[in-house]
Amino acid sequence: MKPHTHGRIGRAGGGSRQRLTLGPGASSPGRLLDRFPSVRPLGWLAGLFWLAAALRAGEPPAPSGPGDEALGAYFRAETARLGANCLADIKTLEDWTSRREGYRQQLLDMLGLWPLPERTGLEPVITGRLEQPDFAVEKLQFQSLPGFYATANLYLPKGAPRPAPAILYVCGHAAVLTNGVSCGNKTAYQHHGVWFARNGYVCLVLDTVQLGELQGIHHGTYRERMWWWNARGYTPAGAEAWNCIRALDYLEGRSEVDPQRLGVTGRSGGGAYSWWLAAVDDRVKAAAPVAGITDLQNHVVDGTVEGHCDCMFMVNTYRWDYPHVAALVAPRPLLLGNSDKDTIFPLDGVERLHAKLARIYALYGASNRLGLLITEGPHRDTQDLQLPVFRWFNRHLRGQEPLIEMAARPQFAPLELRVFGPLPADERTTRIHESLVPVAPTPAVPASAQEWPALSERWREGLRTKVFAGWPSEPGPLESRQAGAARQAELRLEAWDFTSQPTVPLRLYVLSSAKSLRADRVVLHVLDESEWPAWLAAMSHAFPAVLGAERTAAKTNAPPPDPAGFAAWRDRSRDAAAFVFLAPRGIGLNAWTSDERKQTQLRRRFMLLGQTLDSMRVWDIRRAVQAIDGLSGLRGRPVWLRAQGSMGANALYAAVFEPRVRRLDLWRLPASHRLGPDYLNVLRVLDLPQAVALACEHAAVALHETEAAAWQFPLGVRERLGWQPARLVVEGNARDGASATR
Repeated sequence: MKPHTHGRIGRAGGGSRQRLTLGPGASSPGRLLDRFPSVRPLGWLAGLFWLAAALRAGEPPAPSGPGDEALGAYFRAETARLGANCLADIKTLEDWTSRREGYRQQLLDMLGLWPLPERTGLEPVITGRLEQPDFAVEKLQFQSLPGFYATANLYLPKGAPRPAPAILYVCGHAAVLTNGVSCGNKTAYQHHGVWFARNGYVCLVLDTVQLGELQGIHHGTYRERMWWWNARGYTPAGAEAWNCIRALDYLEGRSEVDPQRLGVTGRSGGGAYSWWLAAVDDRVKAAAPVAGITDLQNHVVDGTVEGHCDCMFMVNTYRWDYPHVAALVAPRPLLLGNSDKDTIFPLDGVERLHAKLARIYALYGASNRLGLLITEGPHRDTQDLQLPVFRWFNRHLRGQEPLIEMAARPQFAPLELRVFGPLPADERTTRIHESLVPVAPTPAVPASAQEWPALSERWREGLRTKVFAGWPSEPGPLESRQAGAARQAELRLEAWDFTSQPTVPLRLYVLSSAKSLRADRVVLHVLDESEWPAWLAAMSHAFPAVLGAERTAAKTNAPPPDPAGFAAWRDRSRDAAAFVFLAPRGIGLNAWTSDERKQTQLRRRFMLLGQTLDSMRVWDIRRAVQAIDGLSGLRGRPVWLRAQGSMGANALYAAVFEPRVRRLDLWRLPASHRLGPDYLNVLRVLDLPQAVALACEHAAVALHETEAAAWQFPLGVRERLGWQPARLVVEGNARDGASATR
């Protein structure tokens, strides 16, 4: 992702220099931001640059080989499935109303807000007030949770009837700085607050977490490599939604506000937050989100996810497409606004979403409460979009439709609207991702063997429904078929293709004695990105004909044949075992582009589909275990699994769900999912020590090159349940003796 560029916008009092990000800010590298009219010439120049970036951001990844092509087919198939299922079973109004509250709870859960956090005291503080002839502005801070500060400007009309309708204006992404100090993106969107106040509305313009006066993070997965956000079930969309909910709490408490006439609007990122709030909170009586939503087809297949930061997406635990979110606003008045040349919210996706949404409004007999506004232009805050939004609220919150004669114009230098002097020492806004979503508490070792079955089943159910819900509901046929075979001295290598999912073909490599008819066990090695080249070098020395496609796929990165490496495997293969090797999706023959930026965006696509790359690699390992049972000479043989690092964790969870796995050898297993791998919500259910205990129910587990202190829970379970010491061996633990060598 490219860094923000900045344009100067003149000087404020005292000679300080104001700076406004031109570009998408935290949300969209390709986005054209709103800008003050005073910088329009410079904005147009920057806009040309950022428009080109937006066009690039919206492009799907260019296939560079079979792996990329297969991945593209996978994303298309999964996206089509979720799109076809979206609201498809809603045939009557009763179908919808009977499920609506359940759906709302699911959405809150996917925002990391279920159960809802405690509504602690807001502790509001007005730090200043600006007077104009027809309105005033209060500079406001409140705490949506203790230490979770939000900053805002409250625009109050003068001389208007009270109580007045109120608008929560949620800001899009604009970084406004004075001498390196953030004034908050509320200052870039002040013209909306000014217009609403001058026309009789109370308007609260709310800063966002990342681009407010306290600088939080919206780019955990996009840029910061905080993949543990997925594991925790955290998304900044949830933090923004919670701040919006508490902002309504504040507005309800103001004597100037009619709590029965609350509306929400915003554009871009603010458009997205308007959707979250209106979907989960019925206090919103009318909504007008602008350029803040489209469907999975645009995001996953067309690639617009690459133009958005994490705040635009829920953690898709229940595998929704975005019309499902929008439908929760029905039957309240909703205006969906967008431009026809918006590259990060493409018009075709907006129209598909509106068509599904219109069906829900029709069930209510409320089609006149749903509007679709399409204007000409790119992703910008244009007057063409503003005026219909103003009219929408006049119609639905005031029962009036006067002619709009007043333009929305900014009135203040950004520094004038800044809320804080010194920043509060007790703030946790900048690190709210560490605490907003609680993780499962570290459990105590069961007091008795009788407690274990209920605990074990609760964890398994949580894994099935909250962590691995993206697995196929029907596994489908394996379609195993031999792809090659060769003999070298006393060894034989066979290649077997099988189907993990309809668009995910994988290959198993079986190394066995050419003399022995049957092996007494199967040792399945799951190769990660670092192991694959060494394995390919060793095996291609002896079996070049079998591995020709693999060497071709590796292109210029194909390692030279390694006779010493093959000799080591030859020596290991003299015992009574068959060795099977698997490179899960994205590795080996099915490797994708190695470009780090593209890899990041591919991983984010999985998340949008209610999966992660690692969770689907667990599925691949499970399918490999099942495929082994169909191979000649291996049917019914116990399976031993071996893997290292994060791939070892993938093998661990495969063993939890595949009782044919009788032994696990795992090297350098991470002590927590905070370190990897990432599965959706897993830390809300359990962590790796508890997963080890689950695997020990039917498999012997050996943990190598690790510290025993990290595994006290499964060791304690082993002792409490009376399992044999060999059920769990931790290398270096004096009580357990030496572990097996790899």
